[in-house]
Amino acid sequence: MVASKFLNPRNDLVFKRIFGSEKNKDILIHFLTDILDRPSPITEVTFLTTVQDPEIAPLRVSIIDVMCEDQNKNRFIIEMQISHEKGFDRRALYYAARAYCSQRTSNKKFHHLKDVYFLAITDFTPFPKKKSWLSRIGLKDLDTNEHDIDAIQLFFIQLPLFKKTKKDLETMTLREKWAYFFKYADETSEADVEKATGGDGIIKKAYEALDRFSWTEKELNYYESVEMKKAADEAVLEAAYEKGEEKGRQEEMRKAAQGMRKAAQGMLNHGIPVEEIANITGLSEAEVRVFSVLSKK
Repeated sequence: MVASKFLNPRNDLVFKRIFGSEKNKDILIHFLTDILDRPSPITEVTFLTTVQDPEIAPLRVSIIDVMCEDQNKNRFIIEMQISHEKGFDRRALYYAARAYCSQRTSNKKFHHLKDVYFLAITDFTPFPKKKSWLSRIGLKDLDTNEHDIDAIQLFFIQLPLFKKTKKDLETMTLREKWAYFFKYADETSEADVEKATGGDGIIKKAYEALDRFSWTEKELNYYESVEMKKAADEAVLEAAYEKGEEKGRQEEMRKAAQGMRKAAQGMLNHGIPVEEIANITGLSEAEVRVFSVLSKK
């Protein structure tokens, strides 16, 4: 199989190179503008440290992919999440809250605090019941559904819920073209790039950044090592899941058998005939007779 010209944008190394580097700031600005659809456009971004808790940085507990602020000091956190992570929704809220609270200093009052936007692109569905591939979550009045506090907003691009394919390229919105980029860029042929970008120069630049021929051999080796580690992690998770399923089935069978035995003993105590107990519980008559003997000891 011939390798695609374009690398996988969901790869951690590639993602940070495209959306977390100075030379590609215009791609990040365009992406945020298209997805967030804010009233005031983003014209400039400044990259901030991605370590929010320096004291636990060695543990990789609070390190994010990309964090920046715009010309008005509003903050943006962008995360690419490949593997399903338990509690990812709460981690997202934690990161957004940390970014919001860290603005507070002795000379900055509460009314000076700027908005925080957390944007996650996920290769799994943290919210599988959602119908739309793009979700915006914020603080609302639970009775009136009014969005009174917009200080923290969380956006989730759930790639598995994005159902449009190559045949829909010519009618896609800019938002949809970004979703397509993340989901299918590494499967896109050079001939289809024009349709995939819709003539948009910045999205085209994002595809060009994926061109494997613009990467050094050392960078490609690193890229492949990240891909192999991801594949290995997925295999381990799948094996653990299958093992867990089998263990769960065995535990269910054990509990069911234990329940049948207790039921059989209870029926024996009430004088119900062995044959009838066997028919009711599914146990053999021999097994029921064993319980009968044990219950008399």
